[in-house]
Amino acid sequence: MAEARYKTLVDALAAQIREGRLAPGTRLPTHRKLAAKEGLALVTATRVYSELEAMGLVSGETGRGTFVREALLPRSLGIDQQLAAAGMVDLNFNYPSLPGQAALLRSALRQLAASGDLDALLRYQPHGGRPHERATVARHLASRGLKLSPDQVAIVSGAQHGLATTAMALLNPGDVVAVDALTYPGFKVVAEANRLELAAIPAAGQGPDLDALEALCKRRRVRAVYTMPTLHNPLGWVMGASRRRQLVAIARRHGLLIIEDAAYAFLAPDPPDPLAALAPEATVYVSGLSKSVATGLRVGFVAAPAAWMPKIERAIRATTWNTPAVMTAIACAWLDEGIVGRLEAQKRQDAMTRQSIAAEVLAGLRTVRHPASYFMWLPLAEELRADKVAMALKTERISVSTAEPFATGAQVPHALRLALGSVELDALRDALEKVKRVIDDQAC
Repeated sequence: MAEARYKTLVDALAAQIREGRLAPGTRLPTHRKLAAKEGLALVTATRVYSELEAMGLVSGETGRGTFVREALLPRSLGIDQQLAAAGMVDLNFNYPSLPGQAALLRSALRQLAASGDLDALLRYQPHGGRPHERATVARHLASRGLKLSPDQVAIVSGAQHGLATTAMALLNPGDVVAVDALTYPGFKVVAEANRLELAAIPAAGQGPDLDALEALCKRRRVRAVYTMPTLHNPLGWVMGASRRRQLVAIARRHGLLIIEDAAYAFLAPDPPDPLAALAPEATVYVSGLSKSVATGLRVGFVAAPAAWMPKIERAIRATTWNTPAVMTAIACAWLDEGIVGRLEAQKRQDAMTRQSIAAEVLAGLRTVRHPASYFMWLPLAEELRADKVAMALKTERISVSTAEPFATGAQVPHALRLALGSVELDALRDALEKVKRVIDDQAC
């Protein structure tokens, strides 16, 4: 009988939400009040809300209560950002491009077609890349402050693939990995696929709370820490040199593997030394050309101690065998010819221009950002709900991300992450003006 009543209540509440009789943002009764009202045990009332949350109809927020979700907004499952539909202005994903990049590719393909190496590109390649290509990447990473031999570098299919192969090669199911409470959603996907447990570390100014990391390592057996010290996504921080040394000291004290994600590091002018330079024996450095050159190029790099490379190469073999040879050849030619360095400088300036526009248009709103970043974080006022703001923007044909895909802890803040790099400047200004207007309207 109790089971039937529980199911009936779930169905009734679900119908009210789907039919709009319980509007998005409605605060539902507490678990205890629902139990008293419906004559249920407290554990059964909790089960009702859990099932509604699993259906994507409500969200439970620690300290605030249980709220009706905006049912028409795509449910990100806390992992995947949603691709913008056709006709939407995309402030969700970054795929920055500069005028003339298509011409660069056209020229590169002509040069490749005329080269004597073409036949070699039709065959299987070494898993980590050909020796001369690995040497090219090692020279490129020297500009990031890393002293590497070619046998410490592997070429992968983008930084995301680099993170995946690192986890496959060096971590085991059940391992605990310390991550920022707000972090890159792609690493959450990697963790889920490899059955890793993520332990959230809160932010403390321009970096993670290292006292909290130390306490976690004393309390639990932590295997690794995943971090973005230079141009953190989504918060844009650049960790200072002293905090980097402190993080390295914690890692050495507790035997942690450091996974350093440097996908956006090229945007930060004169950052402190990478963690991989401070602790080369314990760090895997992951980067790529998706943001600095083009997202479709899918060429990335993993740098690690030479002793770890056989495991990483085995993971590359298990997933792709090798990075597509044509793409790798083009990327390495652009590295050697200085084209990548030039594009990085141009995109750094482009990002600064976009941040200036955002600062002007969004004046009066609280923002968390870096002046040379392609994204910014907008914490919302206490009375605002991120899903409602995102849905209102969707009706304005603007796609944004809430905090949910980035959150690793139980508490998901009400905030928006705006990607600034995927639209023309005039369209960006217009879209940001709509963002400002919608937030102001929602606050009234």
